[in-house]
Amino acid sequence: MSPQFTDDDIGKRVVNADGDEVGMVAAVEHGTAHVEPDPGITDSIKARLGWSGSGEDTYPLQEEAVSRVTDDEIRLNQDLSGGT
Repeated sequence: MSPQFTDDDIGKRVVNADGDEVGMVAAVEHGTAHVEPDPGITDSIKARLGWSGSGEDTYPLQEEAVSRVTDDEIRLNQDLSGGT
């Protein structure tokens, strides 16, 4: 089942499979979380998430990138997190 994001998800940390923060949910529009990337994440992680090259402040989080959603965070799938 794909996650359906709501306004309750605004402010949640978005973390990779290793638990490193890659951003924070800044808004939810039509069930899609829009993430403000952490300034320290690498371009390769941004590229894996489809967040590179647009110059936007926030980026839509693709449902297939999400492993699970908890009360505090949204965890990404291992293959998209940039881990080794």
